[in-house]
Amino acid sequence: MILIADSGSTKTDWVLVNTDKEKVVNATTKGLNPTVFSESDLYTTITGNKSVMEHVDDILEVYVYAAGCGTERPKKKLMVLLEEIFLKASITVKEDIYAAAFAVSNGKEGIVSILGTGSNCCHFDGKSVISSKIPSLGYMLMDDASGNYFGRILLRDYFYNKMPKKLHDMFQDEFNLYPDDVKLNLYQQPHPNAYLAQYATFLIKHKREVYCSQIINKGFSDFIENQITQHDRVYDLPIHFVGSISYLLQDELKKALKSFRLNTGSFIQKPIDDLVQYHLNT
Repeated sequence: MILIADSGSTKTDWVLVNTDKEKVVNATTKGLNPTVFSESDLYTTITGNKSVMEHVDDILEVYVYAAGCGTERPKKKLMVLLEEIFLKASITVKEDIYAAAFAVSNGKEGIVSILGTGSNCCHFDGKSVISSKIPSLGYMLMDDASGNYFGRILLRDYFYNKMPKKLHDMFQDEFNLYPDDVKLNLYQQPHPNAYLAQYATFLIKHKREVYCSQIINKGFSDFIENQITQHDRVYDLPIHFVGSISYLLQDELKKALKSFRLNTGSFIQKPIDDLVQYHLNT
């Protein structure tokens, strides 16, 4: 059996395929980002996936694509855990940008970006990632146009009284914005990036409001300038996107790409099904 997992910082999609290339298990768990979660949290998340674990002795190949695995130390941390759990399997761990590239490119060269809880970008040659110009340093320094990027802006504007009153009142009614609770979630609870990203739903819901539209456009312009245009031959290649932010705001993103004279590619919200097909066809 082959186990395939695609993991952002918030959640992981799992698919288990048998020798007849049939899907035996579809499951969703918490994320597996090894820069965010402790070893014990990762172990609990993986072994707590009962629908997968009941087949553990029959799994011979494991492919995990996870946010946070762009550098060697966190990648090795997750690899060691998987080797302890899936004793009979060969293990492959790659950054989640590879899953996006395999899923969205249809085996052709292009620029592939992730815009979800976090953000990332790479140049894909049709078979492998040949360039990821900017290292992914996470929500505190980067992640332009991601869910946590937009959430951080909304929270700041709310507390700095920069939101239009109508939106300020709606935002206040929709979320728990007691300062102590906000600080608790940001500085004492795990996964502050996912906490921030929840607020992006408000921006998407009210995207036609001038205030929201301006934030969206600024975020996309920053991402295009800081990430996409860093790559070689960017004006000759399609620009593909994976993730909920890019999928739900694709009209706005297409306009931003057009303003930079870039070529719009495909948009996929969740790469797991296309990723599975990639593995079954290779």
